[in-house]
Amino acid sequence: MTITRADLEAKARQITEVVSETKESAQSTAVLAGVAVIVAVGIAYFLGRRKSRSGRAVVEVYKL
Repeated sequence: MTITRADLEAKARQITEVVSETKESAQSTAVLAGVAVIVAVGIAYFLGRRKSRSGRAVVEVYKL
């Protein structure tokens, strides 16, 4: 069995297609994860602001 140049080129094209599909999939997953993190931080920020308005802690510092 001999391997021709056309066989090598076809396999290289196939590998390139798989790699590009995987790259696109990984990018969309990363973007979705990034948006989820931003939303979670925003919610935590606003809930924290709301809670801090209801009862603020008083800190007293004494100099000895």
